[in-house]
Amino acid sequence: MIFIQVSMHKPQLLVIGNGMAGSRFVAELCARGGAEKYAITVFGEERGGAYNRILLSDVLNGSKTAQSIETHSPDWYAARGIGLVSGAKIVRVNPQTREVETDRGETHFYDELVFATGSRAAIPPIAGLHDADGARKSGVFVMRTLEDCERIASFATKARRAAVLGGGLLGLEAARGLVQHGAKVHLVHRSAVLMSAQLDQIASQMLQRDVEKMGITVHLGKNTREIVGQNGVEALRFSDETLLPCDMIVIATGISPNVELAREAGLPVETAILVDDELRVQEGIWAIGECAQHRGQTYGLVAPAWDQARVLAQNLCGQSAKYEGTKTATKLKVMGVELSAMGTPVEQDGDEVIEYREARRGKYKKIIIRDGKIAGAILRHAKKRQFAGLFRAPNAVAARTRNAAFQHRKKRGRRRQKPARRRNGV
Repeated sequence: MIFIQVSMHKPQLLVIGNGMAGSRFVAELCARGGAEKYAITVFGEERGGAYNRILLSDVLNGSKTAQSIETHSPDWYAARGIGLVSGAKIVRVNPQTREVETDRGETHFYDELVFATGSRAAIPPIAGLHDADGARKSGVFVMRTLEDCERIASFATKARRAAVLGGGLLGLEAARGLVQHGAKVHLVHRSAVLMSAQLDQIASQMLQRDVEKMGITVHLGKNTREIVGQNGVEALRFSDETLLPCDMIVIATGISPNVELAREAGLPVETAILVDDELRVQEGIWAIGECAQHRGQTYGLVAPAWDQARVLAQNLCGQSAKYEGTKTATKLKVMGVELSAMGTPVEQDGDEVIEYREARRGKYKKIIIRDGKIAGAILRHAKKRQFAGLFRAPNAVAARTRNAAFQHRKKRGRRRQKPARRRNGV
């Protein structure tokens, strides 16, 4: 535990969670003079400072160290007079008395309380997941923390075949991280499309070829029914009764917001903790990041969390601000694969679709225009400025879109392919 004594003469601001949302909020607050206005204390369940969770796969594959992905060290908090209580869990919040209690029996008073409790791995109901004692079976892992990475890396050195459940961004990153440990890696996805929330069939097929070139075997359209093995992992059984032999499994099938603490405190919770445009839950209580639900939507990406951190810091420093939502984008770069996606990959009747494809060079661009506005985009091996232009101006009309994202210079000896336009359902 690391704790720095803070002044009792300032309003007490407590932050539950020292992940990417909580630490970013504290940094935004300090940038606006918040450390002079408030006595700030941050509680984190993990020991040490804050780190970039996005880079966990780099730690798993050995290209980065735990220290190199640290974003806010304990010394950073100390230098700003911020109290950091690491390795401690808040187990109770009492909005009536404005107190929180840790798992060590310590009670802390607050004037302002920020929930930045993030999320945990969503584990589907699979038979054979637990052993006879009710614990997760040996060889079954999730990848959410640095400790998870250490356990996975240690086990992977002894494994011959590893299976990753989930073909979304988390699953792809986990599979990438495992490749370097010598085990034969299998990626299992329930959908027929990789990254099905962001990609269409064409982009998925291109990505699958890239992933398979890394030595990863991809299994699409597979619904995992059972983990076979008495004392450990021996195989996966699918709903079609086929078996995939393996001796370790990493589950990366999504996330679930950590809302139990808020719910037990009587705060409004649906999928996550309900907040208004100022990110207020109720008087003196706020929520940001993956544990917050704004206008019916939750987010599992870092950009919305950072936008919310900035807005909340402004509000708590007396600068009126409103959170209007975040236009989310996904960027993936794995061993040469550069892929960006925003909005929906699914077309509707009446949509205008502009496509450009060069199969030999692995290029693919697709933009869906709905009612004169960009509803979705997929850019593969496109120039960064092209995607940035779309992201900054998602309400661009079709003509502007053609100019912004589909400019291809002619090269000597190469025939130029023109982008194809079509009207879906017509």
